[in-house]
Amino acid sequence: MLFHVRMDVAIPHDLDPEVRADLVAREKARALDLQASGVWPELWRIVGEYANVSIFDVESNDALHDLLASLPLFPFMSIQVTPLATHPSKLGA
Repeated sequence: MLFHVRMDVAIPHDLDPEVRADLVAREKARALDLQASGVWPELWRIVGEYANVSIFDVESNDALHDLLASLPLFPFMSIQVTPLATHPSKLGA
């Protein structure tokens, strides 16, 4: 199943800089692992915001929830999920 996911990140400004750096590093490592596994095939930055738009390819809603909850920055994210379906006008559909 394909999902369009927008993630907006709001790390508290008063968070200890070392804790913040560790969280961001762990987030990047987790994102790279998920992309390499194929479940996170698209990741796009939104210009001017600490946010991204992504496409996830997972087997279920629950799998997507578990994946998103595994992200180190999850507690600081506002997430919008849109399930996707094949468009009948897509080439090859």
